[in-house]
Formats: sequence, C-alpha cells, structure tokens
Amino acid sequence: MRTFTKYAAQGDFLIMKIDEIPSGLEPVVPENGVYVVAHSETGHNHVMERQGVDAYKKADTADVDFYEMFMVVKEESQIDHLRSYDTHEALRVDPGNYVIKRQREHTAEGFRRAAD
Repeated sequence: MRTFTKYAAQGDFLIMKIDEIPSGLEPVVPENGVYVVAHSETGHNHVMERQGVDAYKKADTADVDFYEMFMVVKEESQIDHLRSYDTHEALRVDPGNYVIKRQREHTAEGFRRAAD
C-alpha cells in the first residue's frame, strides 16, 4: 500500500491534503456503499469506503462537471482501484481534509472527464 504526506496520484485523479474544507458544499451520494473517486470508462473505478469519510462537492454540480471532490477523513482509509490486472496499488489516506481533482480534457464542446 502506498502512502503520502501532501499529495498523490492514482490513475485519473490527484489527491491533495488541504487545511480546511470550503463552505457551501453539498454531500456526495455514495454508490454501492463506496465513494467513487474516479470513474473509469472501462468500469474499473477508483473507490474509497464511506465509513469514517464524509465527501462533498460544490453545490449544484452536474455529474458531467464533477471534477473536484472534498473529503473529511476521520479514520485511516484507502483508495482502491477495482481491476484485477495491471492495477494501481492501494493508496492509504490518513485522517485529515483533502481535495481530489479528476483529470479532464478540452474538446470543442468544452471540458470533459479525460478518457483513455
């Protein structure tokens, strides 16, 4: 399991430790008991257990524009890559405040989540 102190990357996202969570956020709804940190177009998502973790996003953010997730981690957790082969090593996340930024790319229509 990988560890980090300030920031780390795993596939399609970057996680950074921050001092405080911004105000005016709304809760993220877990999917099947986990927070999906980054969706994969092949279905091999990067996920984090919801126990001991509160996740938030900017208010009124549509899924297509969901590039930032804020997390309050109250007890040690980890981010797992749900693929049985050529997978990213699990990433330990210690208690603290974090922002997760997803990769995006620019197209003629505007920004979208990056696709492999």
